[in-house]
Amino acid sequence: MATIRTQIRSGVYYDSARLMQLQRSLAAFPGVLDAGVVMGTDSNKELLTHIDLASPEVLSARPDDLAIVVKAESEEIALDVISKVDELLAARKSDLDQEYLPRSLETAVEMLPEAGWVIISVAGRYATGVTREALRLGRHVHLFSDNVSVEDEIALKKEARELGLLVMGPDCGTAMVDGIGLAFANKIRKGPIGIVAAAGTGLQQVACRIHQLDGGITFGIGTGGRDLSEKVGAITFLMALDVLARDPETKVIVLTSKPPSPKVAEVVLKAARKAGKPVVVNFIARAVTTMRDGNLFFATGLDDAARLAVELVHNPPTLTGDSDLPTEKFTPQQKYFRGLFSGGTLAYEAQHILAGYIPRVLANAPINKEFKLPDAFVSQEHCIVDLGEDEFTVGRLHPMMDNELRIRRLYEEARDPEVAVIMLDVVIGYGSHPDPASEIAPAIQKCIAEAKSAGRHLEVVCVATGTDEDPQNLDHQIEQLKQAGAWVDTSNEVVCRYVGRILRALAERNVPESETIGKPVDLGMLKAPLAAINVGLESFAANLADQSAPNLHVDWKPPAGGNERLMNILQKMKQK
Repeated sequence: MATIRTQIRSGVYYDSARLMQLQRSLAAFPGVLDAGVVMGTDSNKELLTHIDLASPEVLSARPDDLAIVVKAESEEIALDVISKVDELLAARKSDLDQEYLPRSLETAVEMLPEAGWVIISVAGRYATGVTREALRLGRHVHLFSDNVSVEDEIALKKEARELGLLVMGPDCGTAMVDGIGLAFANKIRKGPIGIVAAAGTGLQQVACRIHQLDGGITFGIGTGGRDLSEKVGAITFLMALDVLARDPETKVIVLTSKPPSPKVAEVVLKAARKAGKPVVVNFIARAVTTMRDGNLFFATGLDDAARLAVELVHNPPTLTGDSDLPTEKFTPQQKYFRGLFSGGTLAYEAQHILAGYIPRVLANAPINKEFKLPDAFVSQEHCIVDLGEDEFTVGRLHPMMDNELRIRRLYEEARDPEVAVIMLDVVIGYGSHPDPASEIAPAIQKCIAEAKSAGRHLEVVCVATGTDEDPQNLDHQIEQLKQAGAWVDTSNEVVCRYVGRILRALAERNVPESETIGKPVDLGMLKAPLAAINVGLESFAANLADQSAPNLHVDWKPPAGGNERLMNILQKMKQK
């Protein structure tokens, strides 16, 4: 009959890789049906219970106790196998070619002072303390450990930001620095593309595809999956973006992440627009409403992000700023947009495009029913009115034939001191008004003049739809509108994106900057040949050695035997 025997060891600590190897060794003995070697955390107890390896001793174990469980065909076999645990632990050979294993991070720094990084993969309940110690010693941190609370993550990242240091993680699976892969990483050639990723395998996939396309990277900076959450607020992401923006060797930046907080994504994109170089964006699950917005290039997926980045390296785009925007001319009160359309499809497309620039646009014929304009005859906030809808055409001609109602509405919107931009469509062709600009242009000119006399700037933009062979002649229509002072283009998308850029700039005009990046990360330190101290999984140190990167592995054990109260006291003493 199968028997389960358990041994609980207090005051010991082994990394998860060693525990896994011990478990496999125990399970390999003849007569052993199953084995478990875990620390006595609640989650591990649940796992042992699920696989029928729990016992009263296991269930009463503390988180810092080591639980060794053997299920065997007989009690004699189980006891004999457990008796071999010390022998198995002692016989395990290290993968490291390191004569002396320092016992503390501080000693390791003294032995390898050129180490700019500390790689941490200890159990989550200890990771915060080790990270704080690394920051105290002035080192960047690659925090592989998971199960770190979001509160600790925020505190660590804010502390690092004030020190000009990066905390990549927690739960940061991969990173690439100076051509060296950290933790789960690939060998990627060096090149002019920098990556910031709140997604471990996302970083790997983009970097690998760049390599396969004959490209290369400067840095692959992981942030941990929660960095773009609303709680964390992109602390490391923004710091990394700033690093790559300042790095002269990084010509193109790639940003990728698991689904980000929409609010935080906008903060990141605002910073990315100021990078001064092409930025490829792939935020999974974030709707793409354009393929390009200034220096931002939006990818449809990870492979597309890699393709775009390599293409932009080979064919650098001409980057234009917002110098063409008249934002300085508007009064502080001016902030709203009003669209007065005769074409329903053009109005729909305008709503769709502007959704990529401002939170919402109300409409009498909305795409999103939540954005329904309560009264089509009374404008509110940003809004688009399709004057071809039924409420405006009962008993009167369609606005493509009769301009009167739209011109009246134009005067009304132009007198609103909070209105900054008004958009009109002028559609010609057979069946339309014989010369719509002859009536609309004078009205535009009058509105602009009245706004100017009131101390305001009014931007009137028009999309002109037609051809030079139409009876009204497209060129003649455009010339009249421009003479009146309107900004005109024949592309509805071009006009809408011009409007969107203005509205976004006005919205950001009075918004205080988010928390500063803090002390900028020292590029010299970051670009120095990588040397690192490893705390946790030995395999990560072995990986560095395979890549010829100087490293030291710390024979780390929890301070104070893992007693959290004593650990906190020791930590406070060090901070004094």
